[in-house]
Amino acid sequence: MELLRGAIRTYAWGSRTAIAEFTGRPAPTAHPEAELWLGAHPGDPAWLETATGEVSLIDAVRTDPEGQLGAAVRARFGDVLPFLVKVLAADEPLSLQAHPSAEQALEGYLREDRAGVPLNSPVRNYRDRSHKPEVLVALDDFEALAGFRPAAGSVELMRALGVPELEPYIALLTGQSDAEGLRALFTTWITAPQPDLDILIPAVLEGAVEYLRSGATTFVPEVKAVLELGERYPGDAGVLASLLLNRIGLRPGEAIFLPAGNLHSYLRGVAVEVMANSDNVLRGGLTPKHVDVPELLRVLDFDPAREEALRPQTRRDGIELVYQTPAPEFATSVLMLDGEHLGHEVDAPCRHDGPQILVCTQGSVVVRAKSDEVRIERGSSAWVAADDGPIRLEAQEPTKLFRATVGL
Repeated sequence: MELLRGAIRTYAWGSRTAIAEFTGRPAPTAHPEAELWLGAHPGDPAWLETATGEVSLIDAVRTDPEGQLGAAVRARFGDVLPFLVKVLAADEPLSLQAHPSAEQALEGYLREDRAGVPLNSPVRNYRDRSHKPEVLVALDDFEALAGFRPAAGSVELMRALGVPELEPYIALLTGQSDAEGLRALFTTWITAPQPDLDILIPAVLEGAVEYLRSGATTFVPEVKAVLELGERYPGDAGVLASLLLNRIGLRPGEAIFLPAGNLHSYLRGVAVEVMANSDNVLRGGLTPKHVDVPELLRVLDFDPAREEALRPQTRRDGIELVYQTPAPEFATSVLMLDGEHLGHEVDAPCRHDGPQILVCTQGSVVVRAKSDEVRIERGSSAWVAADDGPIRLEAQEPTKLFRATVGL
């Protein structure tokens, strides 16, 4: 077991304070810090702090896959860590995006290879062969757009804006099944000529302003999101697309699970993400980065989902709160030490011999494994190899320890 130093990714939508303060570094930072990667992704692996110096987690796994991953994980996923943990900090909205299924990712990766698109090319969509289901658990109040809402809700929202220019699009949405109507309307908007968008979007924004002035309350979060996106990305079709998505607000500890094909955009907040070990993203707007609309349309799932369907069920097992998700690549939980669990050693529940990544988000805890013990404080992380578990914990103050392991 070793302490784990994550790799910081700087993107324009990140925060100059959140990740720095979380990890105990000076703030504000010179550049917005968007993500802290804790895993063995070749794009930016984390580093083990060993007695002889830092070692890339990728190299540690390659050198000793049996000891680091365990027999069950190797049998299912080969000699690679199948999950990736991130601490995400968004001060501005992320791009409108979705992730491919496993079959789509493999086909797209091989197709771009055959076309000679370099892996580091800014126009490359598929940088690895994996799908990217993900669960996001909020560390503070977190706001997101995720999943197409049932068509009736979007129709009600658009009619509440009182914008005559929206009427033909409302008719398009209501004239067929939800999935087909959403596909038709989203495709129409995302492929619309810019002159058409330059007429429709300002009309929608004016309707949003009037809605807020009216004192109506039913769609205030949705309308505020439209206005924010319209101000930040003027003329972008993603502003219209936001009318079709669930607007979700998460309190600390609440989560959403995003399967393949789920269209989403994180708006703001700090969270822990656990996902399959992939960086495959198909973007459709709200970004200066590469946008591939035909490829996005190919992977999107237009079946509507209510917000509650995106929130994973939780299960309590002693000190552990488990977020129940269907992805075999990862399992996510929080180990909570307080009350009667303080001041003495506590066994962490153990379901298999796979590896673990631990991230402390509150307090301080001593983690004891077979080979060693480490103290993890807020903002620090640790790697527990498969042959080093199970683990025992001891905390003197209320502590929360996020744990990611393999779902199997």
